[in-house]
Amino acid sequence: MTTPKRTTVYDVAREAGVAPSTVSRAFGNPRRVNATTRDHVLQVAQRLGYRPNPLATALQSGRTATVAMLVPDITNPHFFGTIRGAERRASAAGVTFILGYTEESADNERNQIERLARSVDGFVLAASRLPDAATVELAREHNLALVNREVEGLPSAVVDNGRGSGQIVEHLASLGHRTLVYLSGPRQSWLAGERWRALRAAAETHGMTITRLGPFPPRVVGGGAAADAALVTGATAVVAHNDLLAIGVLRRLGERGVRVPADVSVVGYDDIFGADFCVPALTTLAGPHEEAGRAAVELLLEKGSATGARTAARRVTLPSHLVIRDSTGPAPG
Repeated sequence: MTTPKRTTVYDVAREAGVAPSTVSRAFGNPRRVNATTRDHVLQVAQRLGYRPNPLATALQSGRTATVAMLVPDITNPHFFGTIRGAERRASAAGVTFILGYTEESADNERNQIERLARSVDGFVLAASRLPDAATVELAREHNLALVNREVEGLPSAVVDNGRGSGQIVEHLASLGHRTLVYLSGPRQSWLAGERWRALRAAAETHGMTITRLGPFPPRVVGGGAAADAALVTGATAVVAHNDLLAIGVLRRLGERGVRVPADVSVVGYDDIFGADFCVPALTTLAGPHEEAGRAAVELLLEKGSATGARTAARRVTLPSHLVIRDSTGPAPG
């Protein structure tokens, strides 16, 4: 049995009475083709069953049909959902997805953007460590969208840590805690600053004393020093920058014979895989991180396809909720 011959751009051009280059532009760079001619070419192509080669279309339009996501720590389970959501949205759009790891370094982040710029159409920066001014500067040259970071004038998708942090404080206040410590993450982390501001405001509302310590590495290995520092303050509740740091705190407190939650309550952020496996199971702030990754790629695609007048950058804010487990309990005494 003979395989049917595939319709080519030359077949469409001959049938439509135009040059093959006009057919290519009608698909790859439609703004360079008269609207009437473009509609005619598209109708002929549809009737003949012609489907343009994605690579040829990308070359014609000057685009690569590729996006890159940069994350500060590829080993942190928190980013798994964000990456999965971003990859699925890119795949649904027929776009190639590249993942990069910046090792918590703003310099590495900038270098990767510059190195990949000719190979991709845009970047999704997850929990970016770049300063605001540097991010704005890069956005003048590159198509950027942010996840769990906000910079004025740039599109972003953020899980609501403000109200979520308020939920943490309300939960601890309801258990009788009057003193708490926030174990901060990296100094360059926008989230660390946002969480601290929200926790402090909520603590003041409830008449609680709150102290910020750190920065600490946002990994399990950072939990030892963080736990020791928290114990010195005498606070009855500890809120860690993320779940990995909180798990490290639980381990150190256990080694020192400090009972959780009888002596100290511990709370994390992100609700990573395994947060309910540790002993005691970790109370933590959860959010739709997969949806945040998906939304960021959507914002990137919207920005990349925008024509005409410049549109205002969209911000997507997703709700968070507190997952109460065994690591929080009534204040001692």
